[in-house]
Amino acid sequence: MKDSVTEDFLARFTQDFERQHKDIGLDIQIQEWDGIGEKITAALASTDAPDVIEVGNTQVAQYAASGGVKDLSDREEDLAGADWLPGLAEPGEVDGKQYGIPWYAANRVVLYNKDLFAKAGITGPPATQEAWLADTAKLNKGGTQGIYLPGQNWYTFAGFVWEEGGELAVRSGGSWKGTLDTPEALAGMDYYRRLQALGNGPKDSDEAKPPQAEVFAKGDVAQIISTPGGAKLVEEVNPGLAGKIGFFPVPGKTAGKPGAVFTGGSDLIVPEASAHQDAAYQVIKALTGDKWQTDMAKTMSYVPNRTTLAKAVEGSEGTAAMAAGAARGRATPNSPQWAAVEATNPIKQYLTEVLTGGDPAKAAKDASDSITRTLGS
Repeated sequence: MKDSVTEDFLARFTQDFERQHKDIGLDIQIQEWDGIGEKITAALASTDAPDVIEVGNTQVAQYAASGGVKDLSDREEDLAGADWLPGLAEPGEVDGKQYGIPWYAANRVVLYNKDLFAKAGITGPPATQEAWLADTAKLNKGGTQGIYLPGQNWYTFAGFVWEEGGELAVRSGGSWKGTLDTPEALAGMDYYRRLQALGNGPKDSDEAKPPQAEVFAKGDVAQIISTPGGAKLVEEVNPGLAGKIGFFPVPGKTAGKPGAVFTGGSDLIVPEASAHQDAAYQVIKALTGDKWQTDMAKTMSYVPNRTTLAKAVEGSEGTAAMAAGAARGRATPNSPQWAAVEATNPIKQYLTEVLTGGDPAKAAKDASDSITRTLGS
């Protein structure tokens, strides 16, 4: 997919792969994300499909439902599947079959202004959720926002739900049901509400409106929740913050264990209609092996697909924080209909309703019912 990796990375990989597999030639074609769902669905139904396709980790269930994706479960051991990041591996598995092979991941961490932390007398990142609340309250004074957390940042909210043992939706008896109204999910909502109140983030918008990097760049915000790449965007707006941005994993309930987070990223699939399935597997094995996972992590600041490769990003503070959090990474429910849930996104509406004074239990029930209806359609 466009911008997944650099042209130099692809050139290095192609040259090395073809040198080691003299009977296989690679023809790599770059695709745009816009409209890719329809394009891949059509390719899977054709008789002339690509041999390997990169797909978003949360898209695998949608494509597997078409019946045109090869089951690669028998390859897991050969690909060190026991060490895969859960946030990539779980959505790649549908009905007990592994259709998507984890390729790379990215997840949110906390970006913080080192000067504002020092001014508040905070000498290091918080180790637990409660310590995070206490530090953020200490920062939220004298014209400084403790944290800029837009009210509809539902990916962050999902992590708090998972940290409490809740789920966005569960599958039971062959059907899906929204579960934002469970005690665990409501506890996640309560934490989100308490944290969001320690700043001036809008309650009816997400991190894109306005762009949170621009808000953080003004210098009076102590923290935002973003992928590490957000720091580069901040520094482009305010070069004076270069070297003054720190990173730490989203804290969990207990010390020494990062909080659960949403893991975005990509999996690799092989269409049933591929005419070169053995060669396709060799490409996947190479791309997901130690050498190219390490190269890609360093080139793109991604998290490798396995927890055992976390050392590959130790030299980058932001990526190392991301890799630590990725060990607790999760993905959205792997229903083929989940994309339809995100299209209307009752979770965003639920967050705004609670943050503006609505009854959490009632709002959660309404959102859960909406999710259930969409997943059942």
